Amino acid sequence: MSFLTLTDLTKAYGDVAVVDGFNLSVEQGEFVSLLGPSGCGKTTTLQMIAGFVDVTRGSIQLGGRDITHAAPNTRGLGIVFQSYALFPHMTVWANVSFGLEMRQVPRTERQERVDAALGLVGLTALAQRYPRELSGGQRQRVALARALVIEPPVLLLDEPLSNLDAKLREDMQFELRQIQRKVGTTTVMVTHDQTEALSISDRVVVMQAGHITQVDAPFVLYENPRTRFISGFVGKANLVPTGQGGALASLRPEKLRFVPAGAGQVDGEVRERFFLGSQWLYRVSTALGELVVVCPNDGTPRLDEGTRCGVAWPAEAVRPLADGAHAA
Repeated sequence: MSFLTLTDLTKAYGDVAVVDGFNLSVEQGEFVSLLGPSGCGKTTTLQMIAGFVDVTRGSIQLGGRDITHAAPNTRGLGIVFQSYALFPHMTVWANVSFGLEMRQVPRTERQERVDAALGLVGLTALAQRYPRELSGGQRQRVALARALVIEPPVLLLDEPLSNLDAKLREDMQFELRQIQRKVGTTTVMVTHDQTEALSISDRVVVMQAGHITQVDAPFVLYENPRTRFISGFVGKANLVPTGQGGALASLRPEKLRFVPAGAGQVDGEVRERFFLGSQWLYRVSTALGELVVVCPNDGTPRLDEGTRCGVAWPAEAVRPLADGAHAA
């Protein structure tokens, strides 16, 4: 039996269902991300798990217990909000200790658990500082320590890294995953950032308009998108005809390579070129339409704009799409 099970979970406001028939089973210790654009229902799903939003239909089972209609404070879940929601008048240590105090944990045990949690997130030296004296990354760690110190059965993360700058966000992605693996807490994270979801999750749940469109391990999801929406939302994708009645397939830009004109599947002309540091991104005009080609910055001579070229790809890189029967 799965540790956390959502069955036909639905939230409707009047006649509008923002989450509709959501079914998901999460194993103990698993890290699952709910990924999708704004308004797809991912945050509402997380809030139903937390108990902050009433369930219209369906059920939530946690460790064999039905918590569908349980009060939020009886679920024992750890939650990290997008805004961190730290108490500004309390020190780092007091913020992390707060949940244990509410649970009337004895002082000695509380001291040990708070110190351990701060050690886990690397903030022991900052225990007596206040949130205003911390960087964004440090505040994020405090919020994570506060959520973990109560030893929750499930950790819920609501866009936990969205307020950080790009470099720190990337660093914190891997730090968050390392901490989760070390503690072993079952984790459900909401994010709109596909790179974030792919890099640190065991499985990714892609949502669109209140429904699940695909659930897979990150590599499988990226390599085998089921629909046009997923192929474009999870990474970049070229849509190419399969030769079967106008059906379309997904072709990832990094699977394409430049060859001499006449030596590939299609010829084209480089229209634009962009330097991305570790990669070069090209937009190539072809008979199939515009193709995006991504090449590693490995010292290979780059193509100038206006260059005529051939574009080739392995046959297995072409992934037919279930809903790719026509162009947009």
